[in-house]
Amino acid sequence: MNTAIIIAGGSGNRMGQDIPKQFINVYDKPVLIYTLEGFQKHPDIDAIGVVCINGWEKVVEAYANQFNITKLQWIVPGGNSAQESIRNGVAHLEGTCSPDDIVVIHDGIRPLIDDTVLTDVIEKAATYGNAVTSMPYNEQIFVVDSNEETTTTQFIPRETLRRVSTPQAYHYDLLSEKYREAFTKEIGIYGSHYTNTMMVELGVRLHFAKGSDKNIKLTTKDDLELFKGYLTKGKDNWLK
Repeated sequence: MNTAIIIAGGSGNRMGQDIPKQFINVYDKPVLIYTLEGFQKHPDIDAIGVVCINGWEKVVEAYANQFNITKLQWIVPGGNSAQESIRNGVAHLEGTCSPDDIVVIHDGIRPLIDDTVLTDVIEKAATYGNAVTSMPYNEQIFVVDSNEETTTTQFIPRETLRRVSTPQAYHYDLLSEKYREAFTKEIGIYGSHYTNTMMVELGVRLHFAKGSDKNIKLTTKDDLELFKGYLTKGKDNWLK
């Protein structure tokens, strides 16, 4: 069984709106529903769970009913951080998932999930036990001089770098074991840590899967405008 955990537990302060950004309407549909529809229509996803900001669970349920998200099986409250929220979602699967079942973790505010990206991350996880969506880094990266922060004398070859985001996929037994270990040892659970960084800190070798530049995370109002642009612009027929 392949289960998706959609993380929608953030308050979205950087968007500067009165409601959490995952519930902002874009063309009469909440951002979160665009995300859920990507998993709803994918044939390899059997069930969906949502980790939701406290107090908004009934809103998620109502929207899921309105937009026919029939694969939604459960909604649980989020925690005080992204890692606590993911841990809550993983813990909810205890007793329902087999060790080799695939669990896909995805940000609720990444609404442009591509079918081929989701397929590849699931297939890679089935083969290797884990997979993380990734893209090459196409800009030059320079290291700030510690003694003079407006200068640099060192760069990092971009060929050695990958940008990693969600979706990420893991065998359930690996995911469950490592979240228990991380919270017991307090490793990889604070600040900007996510499942992938936690796994690396706990000694797990991660496997790269296909990514997409369209897989944007809606953090600011500019991101929201970019998302609207993607929704309204069709592909030029002459492009190969």
